[in-house]
Amino acid sequence: MKFSKRFDTIEPYLFVGISKTIAEKKKQGIDVISFGIGDPDIPTPKFVLDSMFEHSNNPANHRYPESEGLPIYREAVSKYMKKRFNVQLDPETEIISLIGAKEGIGHASLALIDEGDISLVPDPGYPVYSAGCNFSGGEIYKMPLKESLGWKPDLNDIPESIAKKSKILWINYPNNPTGGIADLAFFKDVVDFGIENDIAIMHDACYAEVTFDDYIAPSILEVDRAMEIAIEYHSFSKSFNMTGWRLGYCGAPKEIISAMNKIQSQSTTSTSSITMAAAVEAISGPQDFITTHNNKFIKRRDLVVNKLNEIDGITCSKPDGAFYVYPNCQGILGKKTPNGVKISNDEDFMTYLLEDQGVAGVHGSAFGLSPYFRLSYATGDDILKDACNRIQLACSKLK
Repeated sequence: MKFSKRFDTIEPYLFVGISKTIAEKKKQGIDVISFGIGDPDIPTPKFVLDSMFEHSNNPANHRYPESEGLPIYREAVSKYMKKRFNVQLDPETEIISLIGAKEGIGHASLALIDEGDISLVPDPGYPVYSAGCNFSGGEIYKMPLKESLGWKPDLNDIPESIAKKSKILWINYPNNPTGGIADLAFFKDVVDFGIENDIAIMHDACYAEVTFDDYIAPSILEVDRAMEIAIEYHSFSKSFNMTGWRLGYCGAPKEIISAMNKIQSQSTTSTSSITMAAAVEAISGPQDFITTHNNKFIKRRDLVVNKLNEIDGITCSKPDGAFYVYPNCQGILGKKTPNGVKISNDEDFMTYLLEDQGVAGVHGSAFGLSPYFRLSYATGDDILKDACNRIQLACSKLK
């Protein structure tokens, strides 16, 4: 069997490989602490679970749903976006349900990218942005996110010749992997750039409710004229601790929603009615749990940042959103392990931490930028303390 040329352009999904590596280590009897995947340990709110149980007893929720999502779900999303961001979206034409935001990320590229078109992707960034473009036969242009700009791109650095061939520009705030944030002034600059160059702006806002230190994430759809070109993705995975439920949505101009539904109806159709019905309660019910959860993340963030900054050779800035740190490990490179192996790059460093202390993280080059590494602090306090102590011990052995 011969696979398509397009298939050869797709890299294996990063986190599948990480999960397999961790599973193999555990089979060997190694006590592995995983910082690798952003999967919160905090349970789904009980009132959401109660709603799910209730809706699972309704026979109507065991039938095929509309491909664009249940009407009651899209109506609830519309009300939520109005209340949370003061953004008015028509539930009939400007909202679509997604099997997690990732589904919409892929479908948008299929709808907009032709062979030879360019997708502007953040560097570092979530690998799926590039994968969606590759599926569609497009080309990738990487926009460096500058730490000096709070992990934002400088749009003036994009050559005019590239901008004129580009169909999509991806941004993601609060940012994965850096924890960087954005304000409405930045979003306005992006929207203006998109309008000027006829580029669709894709904003991945999946961490919009995971924010700290008085920062409240805005929506790009709040910007004047954004609804001409912008698509915003939201997910229940991170904010509501519902990663396994596989549910999200996006708001966009009706032409984009119609195109995405055309693709969706021919492929995945939709997530389950039970999931969508329960999610109505999640975004319509009390939201005070979000503050409670974020306060836990702040405590964990500060613990990890402080512990990492105690290590000679590592510098770690304090993120304002999401639940990742993205430390620089330049000072570690060139050192040797107790076995005499030279650490030449961030991937070598992550391999060493896993082999020496059973701590799994993600090398920064996997997201596009070295010499950094990403650690998720969406896990228990005692586990975080143990892991940080292990990292300090491993680094103390380097010469």
